Parts: sequence; C-alpha cells; structure tokens
Amino acid sequence: MGRRLLAAVGILVLLALAAAGALYWRNLRGLAPALLPAPQDIAALIGTTRAPAVNNTGFPLQLPPGFSISVFAKDLGKPRVMSLAPDGSLLVSVPEDGKVLALYDRDGDGYAEDRVIVLENLQQPHGLAWRCHELCTLYVAETHRVATYSYDISTRRGSFIKTILDLPDSGGHWTRTIMFLPSPREDELLVSIGSSCNVCREQDSRRASVMVVNYDGSNPRTFAHGLRNAVFMAIHPVDGRVWVTEMGRDLLGDELPPDEINIVEEDRNYGWPLCYGQNVHDTRFDDSVYKRNPCEVPLAYQSQLDLPAHSAPLGLAFIPEDPPRLAGASGGEAGGWPEDWWYDLLVAYHGSWNRSEPTGDKVVRFPLDAQGKPTGEPVDFIAGWLQGARALGRPVDILVQPGGTMYISDDKAGVIYRLYNSSVNATP
Repeated sequence: MGRRLLAAVGILVLLALAAAGALYWRNLRGLAPALLPAPQDIAALIGTTRAPAVNNTGFPLQLPPGFSISVFAKDLGKPRVMSLAPDGSLLVSVPEDGKVLALYDRDGDGYAEDRVIVLENLQQPHGLAWRCHELCTLYVAETHRVATYSYDISTRRGSFIKTILDLPDSGGHWTRTIMFLPSPREDELLVSIGSSCNVCREQDSRRASVMVVNYDGSNPRTFAHGLRNAVFMAIHPVDGRVWVTEMGRDLLGDELPPDEINIVEEDRNYGWPLCYGQNVHDTRFDDSVYKRNPCEVPLAYQSQLDLPAHSAPLGLAFIPEDPPRLAGASGGEAGGWPEDWWYDLLVAYHGSWNRSEPTGDKVVRFPLDAQGKPTGEPVDFIAGWLQGARALGRPVDILVQPGGTMYISDDKAGVIYRLYNSSVNATP
C-alpha cells in the first residue's frame, strides 16, 4: 500500500512538473527582460544634458530624426505617473516606495537638480491629477482610495485634506489612474480600476471599469465597464473623447489576445471577460451558447486600435498642434513637433513578461488625423530598450509638451528621460 501511494504521489509530481514546464515554455520564456537586471546603466549610457551622449551608431536608443534624449532625473526607484505642478515642478509617483516626488530643473539646463518628497507613507500611489481654481488641489490615487491634498509651492510639500473615494484593494491589478474630464465636465474625475484576476466574472462592479466621481467625492458611479486593465487615460485634443490603453488577458499564447486602445464613452461595455479586440468572443473562457453573440454592438464595443499581444501598453499622449510662435516676427520660435505628426498618438509599450519571445519596451507613434482615424501604419518612435533577452529599461508614462519636448518615465532604469527637438529646443 505504501509503495502504491508513493508511486501515485510520484506520478502526480511528475505531471505537475510537466504542466508547469509546458506553461513556462508556452508563455514565460520571454520573462527575462522584465525580471533580470538591466545589462548596463542607461543613465550612464545616455547621460544628462550636462554631459550628453552622442547619438551615433553605438547609442542604445533609436530616436526620431532631429531629436535628442537625455536623463532628466535618475535614481528614482520605480517611477510611474508624471504630472506638471502649478509651480513648474514635475511630480512623479513612486508606488513601490509609497511616495510622490517633485523634480525641479532650477537652472533650466534640462536636468532636475532639486528633488523634494511631496508625500510619503502612502499605499502604492499611482495616479495624479490637479484641480485648480483659486488654489490648486492635488488628487492622488492609491490602491485603496483617492485622496486630496493641498500643495505648498514654496516648499513643494503636500498636506492631506480628505479621502473622496474608497476603492477595492484586494486581488490583482493594483494600479489606480485618475484624470479630470474636459469642459463642460471638468469637475468630474475618472478613476480606472483594473480587474482582480486574469480572466473571471467579477463580484465587485467597481472592478474592470472606469468610474466617475465628482471632485468632492459625491455621486460615484460607473462610467464604462468591461475594461480588464485600462491603466492610463488621455483626452483627445480636438473632440475631448477619452482614450485608454487596455491590457488583454494572459495564457492564450504569443499572439492572442491583442492589447488595445479604446475610446471609452459613458455607459458602454467594452467586452471583458467575454470579448477582446474587434469583438472576438473568448470561447476559451466562455463556452456558453447564446441566442445572440455577446460580442456584438450594443452589447459590447470593440477596440479602437489593436496592438501586438502582451506589449503591455501604458502611458499614451497626443502630439499637440504646435505652430511656430510669433511666426514671421523677428526672434520667433519654431514649432517643435512636425506638422505631419500633429494629433498622432504616442503609446509606451512597457514590454512583455508572459510571452515565449519578448516584445515591447518601446514608444510607438500611431499616425492619426484630427478626428482620431488612422492615416498610416504605426511606427517605432523610440526603440532600443530591448536588447535581446535583456532590457535596458521599460517605458511607463508619457508627458508631451509643446515645442517638441516630452518626458518618459522608466520603472526599470529608475529614470525620467527628456526627449527634445534639438534643432529648435537645444539645451545648454
């Protein structure tokens, strides 16, 4: 009896090992770039603007023609969301350290000499937003709540005011991102809350949704649902619609399901967990028989753009209309963003972890017209972080400014980059 039991246990162990090996081989062989340390310090390779690297054949990143890149701030831990403060400081959340930092370029050389802890001892702070009337109030989304803070521009320190919204804080997908709607709804705050699982039927209706709440915490409700993990949001500069990045589920192989860009509108369902992409039914999760396909409009709305599976899209931003300032006048400044890029969408691919071959780790530009319709194929805007089985960094958030300047946070290298049009926006 004992030998039979041992043999049965041995067989079970072997089967479990075989299943684990198959899972690893199908889905996790590309884990190295996300897991292993960077092969080199990219801050040393690129340099700050005080000692800029030369963009030659040995330079690690491929940039758009005419643009240069430097490190705006380094040794930040794992920086995520960025936001400009009323005093010109660049605020960044560092969830792993429970902090929000203010970075300030005192002498205008493109490098943040000053660093102040705005807030600390928070629970995985992520999203940042501002509401300014007579005074500016800072909104911070932690994994369990959204709270408001006063901000002292003389000290760059925040002081707690109140919690305006409690959030679910168990299960997976801990990030919470926030953004105020444009006028005439500028007093309403969007709050993105990811699912608690890879794929499941949620019991908490706040999960896998974007909520909306008034600036003072009143009238919280669902804005849109069926969004597995809409980590970042952006407002289209022309029509004011809300665009979000959306991460598809895992364990369907290297090519499925696509990650997505969605345009979210109020009271709409975007399909998860039953549907993905262009309203494709996820029969691996849901094999139910329906009289009507559950992935048809108006039951569910399809993605705006499909992205390569497991790219892990995070920050997104639109390139602004950027005409020359004081055009035709003596001493006028040229616009920094080329006109044929105006309204294009930039998306940061954080990079895969559950894929047999790594993908992502780059910033991609999607050519769009002023109405948000594609006018061409997506192109790599900044690439080179992925170095075979290792990664020099993993881009997270994107903050685009007029004049050809943008900032990119990197939670693997612990830096914030400053990309600029070196022909019109050179740094001393």
